[in-house]
Amino acid sequence: MSEIAVSSIYFAQHGRHNTERTLALAKTRADALGIRSILVATTTGETGRLAAELFRGANVVVVTHSTGFKEPNVQELRPENRAAIEAAGGKILTAQHGFGGVGRAVRIKLGTYEIEEIIAHTLRLFGQGTKVACEIAIMAADAGLVRTDEDAIAIGGSGRGADTALVLRPVNAMRFLDLKVREVICKPWDF
Repeated sequence: MSEIAVSSIYFAQHGRHNTERTLALAKTRADALGIRSILVATTTGETGRLAAELFRGANVVVVTHSTGFKEPNVQELRPENRAAIEAAGGKILTAQHGFGGVGRAVRIKLGTYEIEEIIAHTLRLFGQGTKVACEIAIMAADAGLVRTDEDAIAIGGSGRGADTALVLRPVNAMRFLDLKVREVICKPWDF
């Protein structure tokens, strides 16, 4: 194989209004490539619920904010969405952000950036959803919810909803520099 021709969709603007189209494009590509692992970021669980229902039967990993992300002791994932995701066979991963955590604490307390946040800012050159998709891939790999020897589709967004979908090869955080973004299914043009 000397070349592969694929098409990417670029949304005129970023945001949640692209969610249904992003999920549909990801589903079409997953079916075409035979990809069974779907990773999707969610805050309240609405996007996660939609993905779990659409990809029912696949290995759907819904990645939430950590408890306390918004404010101490608060989990943003709504109980009704958690129940719907689980009823559709989705797995829920609630963990510290792959590009946050202790490094973010150092920035907040000491006013200096750590490597994880520099990586996050660099990935945002391609849009917030690209950063999120790469981040949830390492989080899911570290949790053992996705294989590192098979491609997956990772879906992220810019704030709420989804506007970015990538075909990638997940890796564990300690091997982050080996992560392979194979294909951009869709992303915002303006972000």
